[in-house]
Parts: sequence; structure tokens; C-alpha cells
Amino acid sequence: MKALQFDYKLPRYIFSKITGKFLPSAYWDSRISCLQYLEQLEPELPNENWVKVRVKYGGICGSDLNLLFLNDSPATSPFVSFPFTIGHEIVGIIDEVGSKVTHLNSGDRVAIDPILSCASRGITPPCTACLKGNFSLCAHKTEGDLSPGLLIGACRDTGGGWSSYIVAHKSQAFKLPEEVNDLNGVMVEPFSCALHSVLRNPPSKNDTVFVIGGGVIGICVIAAIRALEIPCNIVALVKHPFQAELASHYGADEIILLQKPNYVEDLAKSLKGKVLKPLFGPEVIEGGADIVYECVGKKQSINDALRFSKNGGKVILLGLAGIMDGIDWTTVWLNELEVKGSFAYSTEQYRGKRVPTFNIAIELMRDGKVDLSPLVTHRFPLEDYRNAIDTASNKKNRAAFKVVFEP
Repeated sequence: MKALQFDYKLPRYIFSKITGKFLPSAYWDSRISCLQYLEQLEPELPNENWVKVRVKYGGICGSDLNLLFLNDSPATSPFVSFPFTIGHEIVGIIDEVGSKVTHLNSGDRVAIDPILSCASRGITPPCTACLKGNFSLCAHKTEGDLSPGLLIGACRDTGGGWSSYIVAHKSQAFKLPEEVNDLNGVMVEPFSCALHSVLRNPPSKNDTVFVIGGGVIGICVIAAIRALEIPCNIVALVKHPFQAELASHYGADEIILLQKPNYVEDLAKSLKGKVLKPLFGPEVIEGGADIVYECVGKKQSINDALRFSKNGGKVILLGLAGIMDGIDWTTVWLNELEVKGSFAYSTEQYRGKRVPTFNIAIELMRDGKVDLSPLVTHRFPLEDYRNAIDTASNKKNRAAFKVVFEP
């Protein structure tokens, strides 16, 4: 089968880093880039507790682009195994079932939770985090029956969504009801990221919520809050007009365009804050949002998250923040802010029970509380990967939102 694999080799890395500054396509369109389109064998079941899945759609995530552009922090490198097939946003059909899998059958349509925790790795007893259902915080990401890897799409043994087949542990495959179509199915994973952040850090009634970023995760955070019927005021800061339309469609009360020269004044007004002028440097904001969901992971967005949070407020970091200079942490201590990270999904307290995040996402889709299929704007066959990646990385020019492969 054909697959798009990422293989770190120092010469490839150096070539891409140097050439990519002048020609971005060098990151994915060269015989010596880290990304390679090649023929490989279909992955085999690691043991009888696994299933093999034929991929119907494999999404291109912002984290995948971060990887391709070689912007990942070296701190994540111990938690991957090269070469690996990229892709962790996956909807597909079960093609083969291990002998110890009883709740799944060939032909079942499934969304894949890609996290490789103790259960997937065959580790018993499970670590403390996995015992509590916090699978994304598993302490054994490099151990057990599998090569190192945070998730499917970063482990050489499992395959990834940028190919025709993957293998997944029986605990990672979630059956989709008829009411949830394939386009919603491929959105279950990013929607679960948003749900996890909101359910672990829910706004209170009548709170003012500030969502930074009009990409997939930012829009999914807005959609999650509305699907969960949390009565709060949502203010969104987005970059492009088409993102503003989506933010409004999914329930934002006010939308501010980042490109406007006076966005700080407009945003402060929406958040009922006051703009103060320091001796020099960017404006200081007095007042702001009760809770901020930062969904970009850039220097400007993180600074905005901190300064537009009110005294005693909370900032949730969902964006792929890595190594960056120029973050002003003054307001964290001055305003006693609570700053928390949010990674992936796991198990949530929901309607009095502990429920996997994926099950909640699928239930909300099944019940018509949210329809994310309009977010999938572009579909490409795997062999057209150059155009697919170019589209995903130039969303403004292509009016693209979620781009997916059809292997």
C-alpha cells in the first residue's frame, strides 16, 4: 500500500530547514525531505486484542503541519519511533478482528482514538493515570509491546491515517451509529480535543469566554460549549473572514478580526475591559474574560490570552505552544491567573458518569447537537499529497478549513 511516512535523518532535516526558508514545498516535495511517499506492507495485528482498519478519511491536523515544517520541540522526540506513517484523525472500516476482540466485527465503521496508553501497550498493572482514565497522561509512552509513540500516527508499529490501513487496540475503536456520517467521523478526534478542554475546565453560567483562534480547534471549542448547552457569552478572535462566519455559525456571540488595526480596543470593549497605556510596549488590559481557550500556540496569541484574562481568571492552552521567546508572564502573578494545558482526550465526568471523550463526541453528533461535516472543505487522494499539504498550509488563499485524505 502507499503511505506518507516521516523519517528523521540529520541530512534530510538540515536540507529541509535550510531550503524550506526559501521554498516551503521543500519540506514535503523532495526526495531528501523528511516526508516520503512510498510503498509499504500493510500493518499486521500486534496481538489478538487488536483490529485492522481500512482508512476512509485521514485528516491533516495542525500538529501534522507543525511536524512537516520541523517546528516541533525536541522535547517530544523521545515519544515517537521512526519511520512512522503520519495521521491520527481517522475514520474507517474494520477489516480484520483479533480473536480476543468480542465487541467489534469486520465491517464495523469506527472512529479511532489514537492514544497509545497502557492498554494498547499490554502493560499490567496500568499506570496511575490510566487507572484514573487519564489515558493521555499515560506514564509508559515508550514501553510495553509497542515502539515509542504518543499515538497512532507517531509510532512505527501501527501505521497512520495517511495510508490505506492502520491497526488499533480494541479499546481505541469506537463504533459509529448511522446518524454520524463519515465526515463527522473524521472530526470526532479534533472535536474530542475541544470537548476534553471544556469538560475539564467548564465555564460557569453567565461567564464571558474568550476563544483565541478560528482554526479547527477554536471552532470546535465554540461548538463544544454550545453542544453542551453551557449558558455563557463567547467572544472569538479569528484571523480570516471565513473563520468569522464559522465562529458565528457554531455559536460565538461576538467575533473580532485579528487583522483589524484596532482589534485590541474592539476586543477590550467586547470583554468589558479597559485599555491602559504602559510607558512602552503593548497595551495593558484591565479586566477581561473569565476563561480563555488559547487555540493557536503562537507568541502573540499566548500574550493575548494572558493579558485579556481578568483578575483570578483561567487560561487553557490548547495550541501547540513550543519553545518561544517574548511571552510576558507578568499578569500570571499580578492577576493570580490559573494557566493549564490541555492535551488530547481521555475520560470525562459527564451526566454523573465517567465516560470516554470519544463516546461523548459521538453521542452529541448522533443526537444532532452538533454537525461538524461542513468543516471538511477539501478531500484529496493520497497520491495528490503535494496539493493537499499545500492547501492545508495556505488556508487563506484556498479558503480551506479541514483537509482530509481519501486513501
